Amino acid sequence: MYETIRFEVKDKIATVTLNRPEVRNAFNWKMIEELFSVFGQIKSDKNIRVIILTGEGTCFCAGADLNWMKDVMTESFEENYKESLRLAELFYLIYSFPKPVIGRVNGPAIGGGTGFVSVCDIAIASSKAKFSFSEVRIGLVPSDISPFMLRKCGEGRIREYFLTGRRLSAEDALKIGLINGVVEEEKLDSAIKELVDELLKGSPNALRVCKELLEKVPLQPFDKVKEFTADTLAHLRKSEEAQEGMKAFLEKRKPEWS
Repeated sequence: MYETIRFEVKDKIATVTLNRPEVRNAFNWKMIEELFSVFGQIKSDKNIRVIILTGEGTCFCAGADLNWMKDVMTESFEENYKESLRLAELFYLIYSFPKPVIGRVNGPAIGGGTGFVSVCDIAIASSKAKFSFSEVRIGLVPSDISPFMLRKCGEGRIREYFLTGRRLSAEDALKIGLINGVVEEEKLDSAIKELVDELLKGSPNALRVCKELLEKVPLQPFDKVKEFTADTLAHLRKSEEAQEGMKAFLEKRKPEWS
């Protein structure tokens, strides 16, 4: 079905692989549209519980495709705005996705590739992974990914790397909060499996609401946020999954979704 990505589903886990290894999985307009399509398909599939985002071969994503960038140079402002907005919308789609998205960072993630890491809920990287925001070195800025990088890492941590374009090692990325763990390359799959197993223990609906809280609570006025959180919890307590979860806990058994 897809030319630039690969999509597989097994045991309630969807794996989306950026599949352009000949250009280090750099993204172009085609890949952006295919990612919109596959995440739309996953969103409507109730049998899929967790998504893994990764890259084919030895690279996660090298950023924007150079041939696509050549075309961008000759396009009008309106065309550039349309394409930039579409990419920003893709990052937001993944960031706000109602199911957990795990980044399996198997190698370098450069520029916009680092953006894909930043919108994952949890990211585990190979010790061989590298990261950078090198846009300033070619006269651009990491604009579309900046809202997610600032949320995840904070201005104080990310300002240096935005301004210098300096590369980060996997350990550097861990220190600033871009990723959640670093493992040796041969241990990456087992680390991802362990994480997936933990996520599958949670209620699908509760995981969805957790993501809503993480996105929306920081936007609430602090003196009003208590109404928002209380309303969320009250509605959740009356939900079918919460009723089942609390009942299973009291009966000392696993809930039906586990």
